[in-house]
Amino acid sequence: MNWNSAAEFFAMGGYGLYVWGSYGVTAVWLLAEPILVRRRHQAALQDVCESEEQDH
Repeated sequence: MNWNSAAEFFAMGGYGLYVWGSYGVTAVWLLAEPILVRRRHQAALQDVCESEEQDH
């Protein structure tokens, strides 16, 4: 496809909302995933430490 202007590029032939929305959702998930993984990892470590304390 050839675009004559930046506005045409961002409009993506009328599908810009879907295209850029998909990119946006993907970017948010790619940024959020490491944060969520870290939180789950810390929670798992805390659970292990608490269960070890209960055993002793």
